[in-house]
Amino acid sequence: MDNGRRETRHDISVPGRYRTGNGVPKDVDVLEISERGCRFYDRFGRLVAGSELTFRVGPIGPIPATVRWCNDYVVGIEFETPIYGPVLEHIRSQLDAGRE
Repeated sequence: MDNGRRETRHDISVPGRYRTGNGVPKDVDVLEISERGCRFYDRFGRLVAGSELTFRVGPIGPIPATVRWCNDYVVGIEFETPIYGPVLEHIRSQLDAGRE
């Protein structure tokens, strides 16, 4: 079920990292990804909707993005520019620690 989303989202388990402005990078766990954004667990819980940041998924990035929502320690971001399909497939097939 797509819940009216523009593209398919994929459950993954990949380390990520974000940085706001010139701040210290924060390590996070990426839970879901699509070409346009991702959802991650942020144990720091300090982001707010509208925050701009740069994001890395494993070694991919930095990707400019904007926080779209926060719910407790889970954050949804939208990439400034969608990531290229083959890059998304590389993340899913090569970097996803949750894959058997």
